[in-house]
Amino acid sequence: MSLESTMKNRDGVGLTGRAIRPDGRRAVPRGRNVHPGLHAFLRSYQLYLLLLPTLIYILVFHYGPMYGVLIAFKDFKPHLGILGSPWVGFRHFIRFFNSPNCWIIVWNTLGLSLYQLAAGFPIPIFLAMALNIVSGRYFKNTVQMVTYAPHFISTVVMVGMLSVFLSPSYGMVNHMLAFFGLERVFFLGKPEMFQSLYVWSGVWQDAGWGTIIYLAALSGIDPSLHEAATVDGATLFQRVRHIDVPGILPTIVVLLILNLGRVMSVGFEKAYLMQNALNLGKSEIIATYVYKIGLLDAQYSFSAAVGLFNSGINFILLLTVNRISKALGQGGVW
Repeated sequence: MSLESTMKNRDGVGLTGRAIRPDGRRAVPRGRNVHPGLHAFLRSYQLYLLLLPTLIYILVFHYGPMYGVLIAFKDFKPHLGILGSPWVGFRHFIRFFNSPNCWIIVWNTLGLSLYQLAAGFPIPIFLAMALNIVSGRYFKNTVQMVTYAPHFISTVVMVGMLSVFLSPSYGMVNHMLAFFGLERVFFLGKPEMFQSLYVWSGVWQDAGWGTIIYLAALSGIDPSLHEAATVDGATLFQRVRHIDVPGILPTIVVLLILNLGRVMSVGFEKAYLMQNALNLGKSEIIATYVYKIGLLDAQYSFSAAVGLFNSGINFILLLTVNRISKALGQGGVW
């Protein structure tokens, strides 16, 4: 025990004037008490400084523009500004719901997104599990490189490749059809083929990139589980089914919830670039519709209302799927 802790008066104050606790440790004076949260912040302030640019970016470019959502409930006039424009309530929403193209556009968006989710979501899982059990390192690295590379092709180049390969006059696919005596087909001009071309070209482009997170989850599975299962006589399929799948199931659930939460947010660029007058009945989705009426026709309030409706559907789906997942005993996003 220190000299200071032994030499204290009856009030528990040492010779230095600091209060002494019963356990012999020096107590912090009242005037210098620090809130626990502030104390934790001061101890790790360097990490918070590194986080500050990202926080500013999110506040400025993601939360700041949310103020402009007000124009969905106003008859926005640029010269009056957002606050000066008159309120019209839900007039723009009612106009959209009463328009003849409303439900066609909604069903096009929903059908394309669900098709993309059904075709594109499971393939990276199967590819990741297949790569995980491959023993040849050179073969595995080659497959990863070949499947990852298309992800870095820009959307414009991707649509250009589709146009060249599927061209009815000089496209490679139509040349093969003509070689076998079949009729040439204008693939991009057929409405019934738009969704399949959109989805499967996206699967080819992003399947390899989507395996990264599943490979990371598979690498976190304890190898001793596979060793014990092999000793017990389990086959490769049994080990994948009872070890690998349960090991990455939480990751699958979280990614499925996030994908269902943006089921109405189909990519604008690719759909707009693949769109033409012949396939407009299937290629017109909410994103392209908002672009046309908002920027080309300058109907800012109406386009904001349509976009807000789209975001609201995504938000409701995200909450619903997350709640169902937690009710079934699986982990949710929050």
